[in-house]
This record gives sequence, structure tokens and C-alpha cells, in this order.
Amino acid sequence: MPSAESKPRTLYDKVFADHIVNEQEDGTCLLYIDRHLVHEVTSPQAFEGLTKASRKVRRPDCTLVTVDHNIPTSSRKNFKNASDFIKENDSRLQCTTLEENVKNFGLTYFGMGDKRQGIVHIIGPEQGFTLPGTTVVCGDSHTSTHGAFGSLAFGIGTSEVEHVLATQTLLTRRSKNMRIQVDGELPPGVTSKDVVLHIIGVIGTAGGTGAVIEFCGSVIRGLSMEARMSMCNMSIEGGARAGMIAPDEITFEYLKGRPLAPKYGSAEWNKAVNYWSTLKTDPGAKFDTEIFLDGKDIIPTISWGTSPQDVVPINGVVPSPDDFEDESRKLACKRALEYMGLTSGTPMKEIPVDKVFIGSCTNARIEDLRAAAKVVNGKKVADNILRAMIVPGSGLVKEQAEAEGLDKIFTDAGFEWREAGCSMCLGMNPDILSPKERCASTSNRNFEGRQGAQGRTHLMSPAMAATAAIVGRLADVREHVVASPVTAKVQPVIDAQVQADSPETEDELDRVLDLPADNEPHTNTSAVGGSSTGLPKFTTLKGIAAPLDRSNVDTDAIIPKQFLKTIKRTGLGVAAFYELRYDPATGKENPDFILNQGIYRDSKILVVTGPNFGCGSSREHAPWALLDFGIKCIIAPSFADIFFNNTFKNGMLPVPISDETALAKIADEARAGREVEVDLVNQEIKDSQGNKIASFEVDSFRKHCLVNGLDDIGLTLQMESKIRTFETKRSLETPWLDGSGYLRRGNRGATRIDAAPVPKTNRGDVKNEPLEW
Repeated sequence: MPSAESKPRTLYDKVFADHIVNEQEDGTCLLYIDRHLVHEVTSPQAFEGLTKASRKVRRPDCTLVTVDHNIPTSSRKNFKNASDFIKENDSRLQCTTLEENVKNFGLTYFGMGDKRQGIVHIIGPEQGFTLPGTTVVCGDSHTSTHGAFGSLAFGIGTSEVEHVLATQTLLTRRSKNMRIQVDGELPPGVTSKDVVLHIIGVIGTAGGTGAVIEFCGSVIRGLSMEARMSMCNMSIEGGARAGMIAPDEITFEYLKGRPLAPKYGSAEWNKAVNYWSTLKTDPGAKFDTEIFLDGKDIIPTISWGTSPQDVVPINGVVPSPDDFEDESRKLACKRALEYMGLTSGTPMKEIPVDKVFIGSCTNARIEDLRAAAKVVNGKKVADNILRAMIVPGSGLVKEQAEAEGLDKIFTDAGFEWREAGCSMCLGMNPDILSPKERCASTSNRNFEGRQGAQGRTHLMSPAMAATAAIVGRLADVREHVVASPVTAKVQPVIDAQVQADSPETEDELDRVLDLPADNEPHTNTSAVGGSSTGLPKFTTLKGIAAPLDRSNVDTDAIIPKQFLKTIKRTGLGVAAFYELRYDPATGKENPDFILNQGIYRDSKILVVTGPNFGCGSSREHAPWALLDFGIKCIIAPSFADIFFNNTFKNGMLPVPISDETALAKIADEARAGREVEVDLVNQEIKDSQGNKIASFEVDSFRKHCLVNGLDDIGLTLQMESKIRTFETKRSLETPWLDGSGYLRRGNRGATRIDAAPVPKTNRGDVKNEPLEW
């Protein structure tokens, strides 16, 4: 038997192990975070928490900030500042609040006046901020995108955003290993978006729950970096914690010359590549789950329903509830068909569309725009298309596309050419669908109301969306693509991305809020301390439980995106389950929804009979809304990983009950209107008479924190000496990860990018205490 040290390991196992600062006996790990991306929606409450606790950002050099979710994508020719440009009050407040926080905490910021601004998961790789073997987090579930580089990248909630800002670490546990291998060759017209939609159709939206997926096989190895990013981006839609692809020569070639990557050809670059080359799964390493697919079996794929698992080939038909054996899937299909306005048996190619959206963190890179332009070149948008939008993923992507003449191809065809932002992907800005409008979209989610209240979304590749725009209905790109390639002059993408122009005016200089101006790594050493008793204690909870008979309840259903434009954690209870609680036509309460009925209005416990509760976004607004409504405990067969984690951060208890008989008994108590007691101390669920109905498992560390009302940040800051020791070792072994996360102005000459030196380790006397429970 091989020793533990020589045991074959997966890519995920290697990256995870390289970042462990401390591990408890129950498996709870303190994980160091190399890269933190921040945007306007999930950060204001985190910065507010730091301010209240008098804490600083520990590693500004490892933090990169931009605006993307809320901002308009209209022309910025007359842009002066966010305050004047953004008309919607709540959106403007979130963006200006972020700008204030950036100034106050000294962080790198790509604002709307900076051409480097863009969707957070596009600018990270574009700048070389994302590197192989790193841990990458962001308050956004699609952080999984960065796993294309062989990084461990995952979304976090706002409480964890604050935790990373304060400590540069996270408390977490190991995930399971899942391998999805796609071999062979893809047929013409099939892209990575088709591959990942096909995969999600195979495994379902909960297929990867509790696991990190490694994508591998000859098909994956043959993909470009941008195509790999699209794959990993949507791993979260398969329920996974993250998606990863082993770095290789394609990865290294992509990183050459990126502003924040090690300088190509330097000793540091060579050392980095040597390390990156070790980041691959060892022969014989074991996976908990393995899926094997043949590329030739995948054809252009498109969604028909309200979940990313609701997919069929473009030459297929709309399914029937009878096509599914599982009763919950039958019910979900029936509900989805009604919402989408579709009839079973209708050929997908006969479904007309109203709008077309090409953009999002999934498909707004230069290769995506080139693929769409190839379809559109010399054509015109169909007369029945009300609006067709091209939204580049960053200012640099937009600049590159314009240098290649792609913008003219699109505008000549009748598309709108927009500025960088998340746009219609989640409809938090003016780019939304009207009720019952149907959209061909390159985004990643098709949840009810995702792109606008009652809007109907079909997911597909950029080439397929472009084809739908030209044909006026869902269509097969293979039947309509032009034979001749785009003839616009193509310049290397890297040329547009490595340039760092000198600010020409004081206004431009101020927009690039690249504080600080020295060359230190800016590790915060004064943050030790603070209270570690920041939450109400949770021991037992007794009350009326509300039964909810639904599966795959997503975060958009729990709290629609129009209510996320807030800089506070409270006041969201009125919007919990908004589109289920209220009639969209009248605004009046829906009497059929359980939380609008009698005693259930005041329920503290929610009993969900279907699996995968909380799937979707990493936004913490979902548990905030439930908690503000009064719900402190959710009982369900299973939970989406990020939502499950976020509830604990807010003093709530998610209870997974996989035993169908036990769950049915609990639901029966709820339907009968009798009280249910959740006893966390003894890990039991009891009826109103005190009789045990079921037992449940809970991590000992999480239980300890809930029972004692402990604050993760206060606990973690007791580990200062171990964090500091880890950082010292990290600086010696991987110096390219220090200090290059912000831009220095120098002597007000050209903005240049320099790596900071190894951090100083002599930081004065700091009292260090062991982490105790």
C-alpha cells in the first residue's frame, strides 16, 4: 500500500492541500485564498461589517474590484461619473457605495471610466489575475469559471466575502471528487456551451452536489482557454462546488504577456510554469463519481424549460411530463411548460423568439463574438426580432472586437452594440425581458423570471443565438451558418490586453482608483481581535412548520433579483418568494401559496419535500430574505452547496433528511398544522408531543458555532500566527502571487504593473491564541 504522502491525488486534492492553513479533527479546514474578486452586489454588507468591527482588508494586493451586475450597458461616450450616469436609484447607490469602499480600504478598482472594467469573471483571466493552482473566490456563483486554469474557484456569500477581506482565508471542508471525461471529436457546429449543456442534461442540476468536477478527455484538451472557461462557468449549474481543468500548454500560452501574470521568459515565469505543470491528476487517483461521454454524440443543444437541466438537441421536440419517471420531474415539467408557454411535442426549431442576448460571463469573450459574427456576417436580423443585443464581457473585449470590425458586422445586421456588463443575463439593470417575451440567450440560467418577470429564456451557444436572430426562431446553426469566414482584419487579442495607457487627465487618474501607491503587500496586521460572539445562539427551535412541495427551488425564486439592489442585510422578508406569494398581474397575494395561509404566515420552519433547495446563485440575499421573513430552519432532502453554507453564516440551520419516510412524517406534521421541534443539541426533530421523528447529522464545528453564537471571523483571527506562517512560506514558494493585484502609478507616468517584493514577516508583537471550540 502506498503511504499517505505517495497516494495518487486528483487535481482538486493537490490544489486544496496546498492551501490548508489549519485542519481540525472533524475535517474543517482553514483554507488560504490567493485571489478575491469583488463586485457591487454582494460586497456592501461585507465592507459595512469590516467598518463596524474596525477591521481592515488583510491583503489588498490579492483583491480586484469592478462593477458589472447593476450598471447600464448603454453608451459611455458622455460618462463622467457613476453618480450622474446611473439613473436607477438603488443601482446607483450600490455602485457609488462600492467606490467609497474601494477608496476607504485602498483596493484596485476598474470602474466604468476604465477600459479594463468588465464582468468580473472575464477581467480576472484577461488581466492574468487568475493563475493556475490558485484559490479564487468571489461573491458570485459563477466564480467556477476560473477553474479552467486549474485553479480551485468557487462562489461565496457576503459573510464569506467579509471573512476573506478580513483574514484572506475561509473555513471549509473537502469536497468529493467527480470526473467528467469527454473523448472523441465534436461534430461541426458543436461548441463547449453545447457540451456543458449536454452534460447538465445528463447529470441534472444536483448531479454534482458536494463535489468538484474535473473535466478531462480529448475533447476538453482540444478546447481553447475561452471555451474551457465556458465549461467551468456552468459547472455550478450541475450542482458542483467548482469545475476544474488541468493546465497545459494552451493555458500557459494564454497567460503569456498578461499584465498581472509573471513576466514571460523571466525566472519567475519559468518557476511558475514548472509548478503549474505538476497540476494534474495522478494516474490511479480515485474519483467518487465518474461520467464518460463521447463527443460525437453531442449536437447543438438548447434549453426548453426553467432549469439548466431542461435541455434537448436542437432537432428534438418539447418534452412531455410523461417522458419522466420521477414524480417531482413530472410536476416540474408541467410547471415549466406552463411558464414557458410551450406545448409538448412541438419541434424546437418551430419556436419563434422575440429577443436575442449574446453576452454574460459564460459567453462574452472575443471568441464568442467571433463565432456569432461568422453567422451574422452579411445577414439581417429577422423582422420579428424586437431586440438583438451584443454585450462584450469587458472594455478590452469591446476594443478588440472593434479593432477586428466585428461591431460593424453586428450593427449592419441590426444588432445593438453595447458596453461591458452583466446585462440581460440576470436583468438587474435596464436590459430585461418584458412579461412572456422569449429570448435566445447565451447566459447560464433559465430560471423563472431570471431575465425579467415572466420572461422566457432558452440557453444556447453564441453561434446558435446569432442564428436565432437571423432566422427569427430557434434554429440549428449547422443549417444556416455562412460558408465564408469573417473577413475583418484580425489582430492578436493579447495586443489589446497588455497595454496600460498613461492617464491623460486628472479625472482619468482618479477613475483608476489604484490605491495604494507604494510597493508593500499591505497585509493588515492590526485586525486581530474583535468579538467572536456575533450571532444569536441556536439550540432548539419549536414552531409551526410550513410544507413546500417543490424541487429545485432556486435562489431567484427565493428572492428575485429586483430586490437585490440593497446595501443592507435586512428588509428583504417582504420579497421572500415574491413571485410565488403574489399574483404578477394584480400584485395581490396568491391564496394558494403556503406562506400566505393562516398559521403558516408566521412559520419559523420550512419543510421542503423536493431535493436541491437553494440551487443557483451564491448571493446571500436568499437566506437573508428567509431569515427576515422569520424562517430560521429549512428541512429538505438536499441543499445546493453554497446556499447550505450561507445559512450557517447567518445563524440558520439547514437540515438534510434523505430518509423519505422520515421526511414524509415531518411534512405530515406540518400539513396538519402541528408544531415541530428542531433540537440541534441532540440533533433530533420531534413532534409537538416531544416524540422523535428523525435524527440528523451536522458538522461538529458548525454545530458548535450555532449553539454558542460564534462569529467565524473572530475565531479565525485567533489563528493569526498560522496564517502569517503560511503567507511567509507562500511568498517564498510562489512569489508571483504577491503584490501584483494592484497597479502603481509610479511618478504619474504611464500606469505600470509591478510585482511587490516578498512580504515582511516582522510585524510587531501580536498576541496569538489557538482556535478553541
